[in-house]
Amino acid sequence: MTSHLPELTYPSAPRLDLVDDLHGRAVADPYRWLEGSPIGDANQTAEWLRAQAALFENEHAQWTMTDAFRTRITTLLSAGVVSTPVFRGERVFFMRRNGDQEFAVLLTIDPDGTERVLIDPMQLDPEGLTTLDSWQPSKEGDRLAYLLSEGGTEESVLRVMDVATGALIDGPIDRTRFTPVAWLPGGEKYYYVRRLDPALLPDNELSFHRRVWLHTVGDDPSNDVMIFGEGRTITNYYGASVSRDGRWLQISSSEGTEPRNDLWIADLTTSELAAPNLVEVQIDVDAQTSFSMGRDAKAYVATDLDASRGRIAVTDPTTPTVEHWRELIPEDPTAVLNDFAILDGDELDRPLLAVSWTRHTVGELTLHDLETGEKIGDVPLPGVGTMGGIVERPDGGPVVWFVYTDYTTLPHVYSYDARTGQVSLYSSPPGTVEVPKVFSRQIEYTSADGTTVRMFVLSPTETPDSTRPTILYGYGGFGIPMQPAYSATALAWVEAGGVYAVAGIRGGGEEGEQWHRDGMLGTKQNVFDDFHAAAEWLINNGWTTPEQLAINGGSNGGLLVGAALTQRPDLYGTVVCVAPLLDMVRYVVVPPGANYLGPTWTVEYGDPDVPEQLDWILGYSPYHRVTEGTPYPATLFLVFENDSRTDPMHGRKLCAALQHATTGSRPILIRSEANVGHGARSMSRSIEESADMLAFTARWTGLAAQ
Repeated sequence: MTSHLPELTYPSAPRLDLVDDLHGRAVADPYRWLEGSPIGDANQTAEWLRAQAALFENEHAQWTMTDAFRTRITTLLSAGVVSTPVFRGERVFFMRRNGDQEFAVLLTIDPDGTERVLIDPMQLDPEGLTTLDSWQPSKEGDRLAYLLSEGGTEESVLRVMDVATGALIDGPIDRTRFTPVAWLPGGEKYYYVRRLDPALLPDNELSFHRRVWLHTVGDDPSNDVMIFGEGRTITNYYGASVSRDGRWLQISSSEGTEPRNDLWIADLTTSELAAPNLVEVQIDVDAQTSFSMGRDAKAYVATDLDASRGRIAVTDPTTPTVEHWRELIPEDPTAVLNDFAILDGDELDRPLLAVSWTRHTVGELTLHDLETGEKIGDVPLPGVGTMGGIVERPDGGPVVWFVYTDYTTLPHVYSYDARTGQVSLYSSPPGTVEVPKVFSRQIEYTSADGTTVRMFVLSPTETPDSTRPTILYGYGGFGIPMQPAYSATALAWVEAGGVYAVAGIRGGGEEGEQWHRDGMLGTKQNVFDDFHAAAEWLINNGWTTPEQLAINGGSNGGLLVGAALTQRPDLYGTVVCVAPLLDMVRYVVVPPGANYLGPTWTVEYGDPDVPEQLDWILGYSPYHRVTEGTPYPATLFLVFENDSRTDPMHGRKLCAALQHATTGSRPILIRSEANVGHGARSMSRSIEESADMLAFTARWTGLAAQ
C-alpha cells in the first residue's frame, strides 16, 4: 500500500555511556548532550539540528500534498474569528480576526457606537513575533491592562493604556507571566501577580517565586506592596479578583497545576487595600473552589468538593466557610458543570441562574430559579456541540452571551434573552467559508480495565465503506476535555478522504475531576490504555488498519503519542508528536537562567526525586522505553526553540534514540522551528505547521490526493 524509502542514513548522534543512579535505579541517558546549553553541548546540538533539518527537507520534498493542504486549510480559516463581548461601563471590548490577518486584534465599541482597534499585534511588530497574551479592562472601561510577549517565550510584560486616547499610562512591568489583573473601582489601583526580582533568586528558580502585589497606576513597580505569597511553596500559582462593587478581594493558591486550591477572601471596606484581612475559606482541602459575588450581596460558590462533576452553593460572604454553604445546584451524575451566570432585572418575574454543562463533552444550558436552584428548563443550543463560557453584564440584566461551535461549524456568538426565552445570533466571524460534508458520530468503547470511554469519529461516509487513512488525536491530562470544535485541520483531512477521530481518554476533564485523577500520577497508564483501545476499536470496526493509522498529539498529548509509539509500535503506522514531554525523568530539570515550568507539573505526573513516583514515571517515560531492533512507525517530531513549557530537548532526545533503535524503513524526523514557543503564533506559521503534519501523515498512511 505505502511505498517505503530506501534505508535512511541518519545524522551522527554519539551515544554517551552515561547512567545515573537514581534511588538505586540505573537510568541511562545516552543523549544528554542534546539538551543543549548550558547542560548539554550547544555546538554539537546545533550541528545535529542542521543535519536533521537537511534530512527533513529531503523527506519533505517527497510529500505530494503539502501545497494542497496549505491551500485548503487557509481557505477553511479564511472566515476569521470573533469573540464574546466584554462589557465595562459604556464600552464593549472584543477580539476579531479577519481572514487575511495573522492575529486577532482587540477592539472596543465606544459609547457613541464607533468601533475602534485598541491593539493589533502586527502593528506593534510587523515580523509577527509579538503576541497579545491577555487583557483586562478596568471596571469603568476607561483603562485597559494588557500583556504582550515576544518570540513565543510567553514572558509577558504588563502595560496599561487609556482607552479613549490609546496612550500608555502604566508599565512596562516585567515578570508578569500568567498574571491576573484585579482592578479596584476608579481604575487607579489593581492587584496582580509578579515574580520576584531574579537578582534575589537562584539561577534555576527564575520561573517561580510569585507574589500578589498591589500596584498604583503610573507608579514605579518597585514601590508595589506585597500582599500575599511570602514563605509559601515556590512553584505556587496565585489568582486574584475583586468583586464588581470593589468590596471583596479573593485570592487563590495552588501548588503548580494541582487540581485543588486554597482560598481566602477579604472585605476591603473593613481593612486596608495594602493590608487586606484575608479570611480562610478552604485550606488543605482536596477540592477546587471559587466565589462569584452576586449583585444581591451573596457569594455563589463553584466547587467540586464532594462532587467530582461540580456543584454550586450559595453563602453570605461574611460567613464564607463550607459549614455555611447552602447547596443550590447539586452535582449531576453524568454531566460536568462548567460555568454559570445570573440573569436579573425589573423585566423578569424573578432572578435566574443560567448554568452551562457538558454531558459526555456535548454542551447544555439550563435555567434555574436563583433563590431555590429549581430547574426551570433547558435553553436550546444551535446544535450538538460546544458552548463557551457565559458572559453577563457586570451591572446585571436579562441577557447572557456565549460562543457555540462544533466540528463543522465556525464559532459564532449567541445571546439568550430571558424575557423572550429566545437564543439569537449576536455576532459572526467576519467572513464565510464553505465547509465540506462530514459525518460525525460519538461512539463508546471499552478500555483495558473495563472502563467505558467515548470518542468522536469524523469521516467522509456514514459507515465504513473501506479502510481509510486515519488520524487518532488525544490529550489525556490536566483535566482538559476534548470537546467538539471547528478544526480546519480535521476538515481538510476528512475532505481528502481520511478519517479523523478524537478520543476522550482519562486524564482529561470529559467526565469530571475523578476522570482526570484516574489518569494522573500513579494511574497515568490508564491514559495510554484508553488510547490503545481507541486505536483497536477503529481497526476492529473497519475504519482503518495499523499501517493506515496515524496518531497525533501535542504538549501532554505529545507525551501521549510518545508513550503510545514506544508501548505499541505494532499498532500505529505514523506518529506526529508536537511540543512533547518525553524524558520524564528530567522534565523537572531547569537549566540555569531558563524560564521553564517543568517543576510545576510534579502534581500531575509525579516527582522523579521520590522513589515510588520515579517508578511510576519509568514505567511509561517514552525516552526510557525505546527498544533496539524494533521497527518503529514513521515519526515526525515538531519542536519549538523558544518553548518554555516543554523544552525542545525532549523531541531531540527521543528522535535520536528512535533513529538509533529502529529497524524499520519508515523515517524518524524532527522539524525544529525558531522564534516560536508553546503557545500562540502567527496564522501563517500555524497553517504551515498543520500542512506539514497532514502531508507527512498522508505520505505514510497512503492517503492520495482525491
